Formats: sequence, C-alpha cells, structure tokens
Amino acid sequence: MSTTREEIKESVLKNKKRLAKEIKESKELVSLLRKSTFNKLTDDEKVKVKTQLLDICKGIPAFAVFMLPGGALLLPLLIKLIPDILPSAFKEDIDVEESN
Repeated sequence: MSTTREEIKESVLKNKKRLAKEIKESKELVSLLRKSTFNKLTDDEKVKVKTQLLDICKGIPAFAVFMLPGGALLLPLLIKLIPDILPSAFKEDIDVEESN
C-alpha cells in the first residue's frame, strides 16, 4: 500500500511542475497578446501564440472528461488512445529537462 502512496505522491509532484510550466507559458501568451495590440509580432512570437492557443484548446476536452463521473479513470485511457489531447507541457518529460 505504501508503494501506491509513493506513486500518487510522485504523480502529484510531477504534474504540479507541469501545471506550473503551463501557467508560465500562458502568462507569456497574455504578454504577447498585449504586445500585439500595439506592435507587430515576430514570426517566433506568432508561433508561440499559436502553440499556446492550441494548448488551451486541447486542455478543455481533457478537463471536461476529467470532470465527468468516472473521468479520472477514463482520462488515462483517452490519453493512450488520443495522445494529442494533452497540452504540450504535460507531454514533455520535465524531469529529463530539469536534469540537463
């Protein structure tokens, strides 16, 4: 039983880092959108805006499935069937990035 607790703790910590990364990227999106009202965005900035808007759109169905009764059980299955449903921060292996 302690193994399960350790697995849950590890999962929570890993997803906490991923959520923090997604929030950071969303703040950058807001900053770029504000900038775009006064100045023209560079091609790199346009790519960042597009990527972040797509991530937000991907997160909505995943959140909706999670909120359904039994969604916590359905979401992992759905992720295996449709891996592109998750935002990019949740697809990347953050633990590997941090060790580099």
